[in-house]
Amino acid sequence: MVEPVDTGVDGLRAQVDGAVATVLLDRPERRNAVTLAMWRGLPRVLERLAAHPDVRALLLTGAGGTFSAGADITELTGVYADPARADAYHADNVAAEEALAAFPHPTLAVVHGACVGGGCQLAVACDLRFAAEDARFGITPAKLGVVYPAVPTVRLARLVGPARAKYLLFSGELVSAGRAERYGLVEEVLPAGELDARAVEFARLLARRSPQTIGAVKSALAVPPEQAGPAVAPWERKSRLAPDVREGLAAFLERREAQF
Repeated sequence: MVEPVDTGVDGLRAQVDGAVATVLLDRPERRNAVTLAMWRGLPRVLERLAAHPDVRALLLTGAGGTFSAGADITELTGVYADPARADAYHADNVAAEEALAAFPHPTLAVVHGACVGGGCQLAVACDLRFAAEDARFGITPAKLGVVYPAVPTVRLARLVGPARAKYLLFSGELVSAGRAERYGLVEEVLPAGELDARAVEFARLLARRSPQTIGAVKSALAVPPEQAGPAVAPWERKSRLAPDVREGLAAFLERREAQF
């Protein structure tokens, strides 16, 4: 049964369907451009979904056949009229991205249409990205004279490599879903009519996997390589005591799916 979740923010909708939560960027009349209220509200929505006892995976997508055209440019005119407002805006922007990256369960961006600017920033903050064949990706601060914050710049470079990050950020050009897949920006590209069902199917698969294993992987890859050992150590200790491994091994020998 689908359970709507009250976000308290115009432009953000959320629901829980079994073990899979969905956050929808919902301003189709503005191609899901992200407002300041949405940037500020997203961490609260994610915190609420993370605390939900059933949730084991999260989908992020957009309404109306578009992921997101980016930050709401009509707001940016006022934001950049005052340096202090600009500083605060970018702090909220990065906080939303970091909250998404820190979500304790697997996150999957489901991309139809345009995935541009701040929208692409949110997609990159997800663990994985599935895209429709007609999707287009771009990060466009160089077209506006905006300095892209350090956090998303480094995250993008870690995902696609420094040279390709520079290509995207220097040019602001949009790339096709196929090219994004070759860059490592996207994990799967599917016909638009098949994307949503495949994303839900894959999210449900992830929800059946060991949260202990997934949590350890997320922790290890969220930090520089030299910090990975300490980041994973608590998970390793937990694995010696928690029942996940015993259940996984028993399920394998009994030829059944493990119940984590």
